Amino acid sequence: MCAIAGMIGLEYNEDIFKKMLQTMRRRGPDGSGTYVNSMCALLHTRLAIIDPEGGRQPMELDWAGETYVITYNGELYNTAEVRESLRKLGHSFLGHSDTEVVLHAYAQWGAKALELFNGIFAFGVWEKQHRRLFLARDRMGVKPLFYKLHDSGLLFGSEIKTILTYPTVRAELDSIGIAEILLLGPGRTPGSGVFRGICELEPGWCCYYEEGKLHLWQYWSLKDRKHTDSFPETVEKVRELVCDAIQRQMVSDVPIGTFLSGGLDSSLISSVCARQMAERGELLDTFSVDYMDNDKYFTPGKFQPNADGQYIRIMESVLNTRHHWSVLTPEDLMDALEAATLARDLPGMADVDFSLLAFCGQIRSHVKVALSGECADEIFGGYPWYRDPEVRAVAGFPWAQNTKYRASFLHREHLLKLDPEEFVQQRYQQTISEADILSGTSPQERRMKEMVCLNQRWFMQTLLDRKDRMSMYHGLEVRVPFCDYRIAEYLYGVPWEYKDHNGFEKGLLRTAMEGLLPMEVQWRKKSPYPKTYDPRYLQIVSARLEEVLASGDAPILQIVKKEALRALLGAEYAWPWYGQLMKVPQTIAYMLQINYWLAAYNISVV
Repeated sequence: MCAIAGMIGLEYNEDIFKKMLQTMRRRGPDGSGTYVNSMCALLHTRLAIIDPEGGRQPMELDWAGETYVITYNGELYNTAEVRESLRKLGHSFLGHSDTEVVLHAYAQWGAKALELFNGIFAFGVWEKQHRRLFLARDRMGVKPLFYKLHDSGLLFGSEIKTILTYPTVRAELDSIGIAEILLLGPGRTPGSGVFRGICELEPGWCCYYEEGKLHLWQYWSLKDRKHTDSFPETVEKVRELVCDAIQRQMVSDVPIGTFLSGGLDSSLISSVCARQMAERGELLDTFSVDYMDNDKYFTPGKFQPNADGQYIRIMESVLNTRHHWSVLTPEDLMDALEAATLARDLPGMADVDFSLLAFCGQIRSHVKVALSGECADEIFGGYPWYRDPEVRAVAGFPWAQNTKYRASFLHREHLLKLDPEEFVQQRYQQTISEADILSGTSPQERRMKEMVCLNQRWFMQTLLDRKDRMSMYHGLEVRVPFCDYRIAEYLYGVPWEYKDHNGFEKGLLRTAMEGLLPMEVQWRKKSPYPKTYDPRYLQIVSARLEEVLASGDAPILQIVKKEALRALLGAEYAWPWYGQLMKVPQTIAYMLQINYWLAAYNISVV
């Protein structure tokens, strides 16, 4: 993986390039490159995974009277197939990198090449003679890409921080940005970069920038279709798709590992990978995270019924891998708050981010590439809100049904600029209105497809943001096999009765993958990413918030009422701030992130 950036129609010099490249080093520690002409500058830093010598960027190609230059971040999992198609059309290759294949494919087919790619990517291609830039992002949104129309030109980058280094760009937060942070955060409206004027290219979208104008269009979205496969046929197809996605994503010229939480999704990935590597006489590295004294403090609840430890040990005993444990303390989490905020460029999922950042740092000391189980719950319907009739009947985002409470933190002056309920509901209604659903679909099936679209476009993106930024901060590439678009396309049409087979969350996936896991793990009730239950963590974050309140001029007080923050200390409420894990300690940590973010980025509230 890598970091990309560029600018069109703007003034630039070596000092600007140096500052932008510096923000990109963590994503690409293995090298950097720059392409410059009178109109365009493309920047690249590289994490070398495939063809370390032949994949240097920006990469140029002369083809059919045009010069194409690419800056690319991603992995193409069907590189061999696309390369073979291109060879038949007369293309020849200097190396075996996927970058070279993407560049040739674009030269041959233009934007239509995106329809052939199976992978995770964000890239830009400059067409020298046409004097235009093409930008694209993968279908599921695994790799990030932000942009800003600025001073009659365009800036783009893998991360917001790179755009903010341009000398005349200001870090500003307006009423819409404040609402994104307080009413939706850590989620974001699709396409929003939160900072005023900064946008994100949405998953499955691409664009041309030419003659000072940006032309955006969507090249992929979930389409409904009539499902004609029987349940046994569906089971067979799911197993085939999942195993193929995992095996494709094992391709690497450097050692790989897997996250192993003891849950269904990571255990399946680890099992498939371990078997594949055993056939080659190799051992897989697996990685788990836990918290100091969690066996002492863990408290079962509706969303987290049991701890991971015993299930990880079961998998450790049957997989025959090199297993690595990371054990974190409350102090480790607090120490990672600032770095996690900088990694995401925004307030994030509090200690769920902090722990992952620290965990990825330890993984990176062993491998450069790891596979993880994100996105199965969105696609197969694993979250509690899919299966709770009361929750899914409510018109709103099921992971954050607390708009009134969130709005209670805002100063009156910000509330006068927008209506919180209307702000949130408008975004909810727009998302479900865009869901592609066949006419004649039953009310239950319609609602479940709406839920899939809500989760894919919102909750999934928050988790993908988290995994990408926390891992790439350490130069660790994380791949997510369940995000293979072929799985998403097939599952979207599968009826809920199949997905919820035997009334069990992800019953279809569990049935499809029989024989790969011990029964205790295969039918373990879903448990989310682990968090600490140590009371010291609440004490630490509370003490830090007390310091913020005592300072009198804390940046967060520009947007949040002091009395609301005071009430948060020692508060309790039925529904988490976001998702399943952000309760009072995590909400306090989120407020600390907001305060640090406003200061670290020198943000002006406008």
